[in-house]
Amino acid sequence: MAKHCLAVDIGASSGRLIVGSVNERQLHLQEIHRFKNQIVEKNGHFCWDVNELFDQIKIGIKRCDELDIKPASIGIDTWAVDFVLLDEHDQLLTDAISYRDPRTDGMMEEVSDILMKERLYLETGIQFQKFNTIYQLYSLKKHSPEVLAKAKSFLMIPDYLHYLLTGVKANEYTNATSTQLINAFTKKWDKEIINTLGLNFDMFQDIKMPKEKLGRLKEELVEEFGFSMDVILPATHDTGSAVLAVPELEDTIYVSSGTWSLIGVENDFPICVTKALDYNFTNEGGMDYQFRFLKNIMGLWMIQEVRRNYKNKYSFTELVEFSENVSSIVGKVNVDDQRFLKPDNMIEEIQNYCRETNQPVPISPGEVAKCVFDSLADSYQKAVTEIEDIFEKEFKTINVIGGGCQNQLLNQLIADVTKKEVFAGPVEATAIGNIIAQLIALKEIKDINEARGLIKHSFEVKKYVHA
Repeated sequence: MAKHCLAVDIGASSGRLIVGSVNERQLHLQEIHRFKNQIVEKNGHFCWDVNELFDQIKIGIKRCDELDIKPASIGIDTWAVDFVLLDEHDQLLTDAISYRDPRTDGMMEEVSDILMKERLYLETGIQFQKFNTIYQLYSLKKHSPEVLAKAKSFLMIPDYLHYLLTGVKANEYTNATSTQLINAFTKKWDKEIINTLGLNFDMFQDIKMPKEKLGRLKEELVEEFGFSMDVILPATHDTGSAVLAVPELEDTIYVSSGTWSLIGVENDFPICVTKALDYNFTNEGGMDYQFRFLKNIMGLWMIQEVRRNYKNKYSFTELVEFSENVSSIVGKVNVDDQRFLKPDNMIEEIQNYCRETNQPVPISPGEVAKCVFDSLADSYQKAVTEIEDIFEKEFKTINVIGGGCQNQLLNQLIADVTKKEVFAGPVEATAIGNIIAQLIALKEIKDINEARGLIKHSFEVKKYVHA
């Protein structure tokens, strides 16, 4: 009988629990539970409500029992860089402060005065972003050293949620690489960097790899749910899981499209060369020690905020339709400008950018949406050009995966500006990649190559050609 695996996939705006199993050489998915996730203001910071997230995970697990589904395993993935610290009694010392919190303002520059950017990049291979974990920790050291001094355990968000399930503390590799504290070559915590910054090396946990069994559910949870299951680590960085679901990677650039857009290629080794540093590409760890050589682009966060600023009066589908009906020329913005990370009002920020750069200012909802989509497509084109320059080769296709691949307008814009064939799908790429890691661990699937063949035949992928 086919084994069921439960993927918990939590993004910056929502979470979902999805059951997956293999039957007759098809990968079948069933959504069990979906819930909202949002930043809350707490103690003067923008935070994630990790207790609420765990409560929602438990609700989803209980629904499995109601549906008479007994998963053999469970694994959790989330976004990267954010963390909590535990004290000597394993109690939370810190809130789960979001990467969008301004506490890291100026921290990247201060760290660069201590550790040369070139050295940090050559050792970690991680792109420079103001919200990276290294700068969050340095901010904590600078502004709340007494908190950091009490820290006994550093756990990233999915690490902490896995700990709540099992009582076992570990740092999963793919997410740990996003901290800018993992050596890209030893694949371990870089003790020299950590000590140079005056951080406590002992609070970091042993590195565990995707497909490793972390443990079983805690006894009190078994009593609460009425059944037990293995907790198996997926690639806990959601992009690491999503890329596993790209059906074909040969000569293909992927775009994991959601709140963020991650655009890059899979590689066997880190590329820590000067040109990659200049282009600000990152080398994030993947399953089986593969590397995701990619660039992090602001993504659909901008249109999400635009919709929120319109008080959710329009659906995303309506904003796309409004955009398609715009005949006038509107300005474009640099989507990676830090002003768009968490502005008070995204619409006003976009309009101000266009005014400051002497471009036509978008006024109507359709014009604002068109500005966002055109700007995103241009940023993808720039990243594609940089990837091809670094690899000194032309990539034939682009595969857009994740929830953003449902935006047919943006898919067509990508095809038009890059002059490449664009394939869109699968939609639930992150959950699929999460489930794949569990199924391989349970020996339901042999390896990632077999998994990608299975994915190719199980899910619809749409093709777009340039005009």
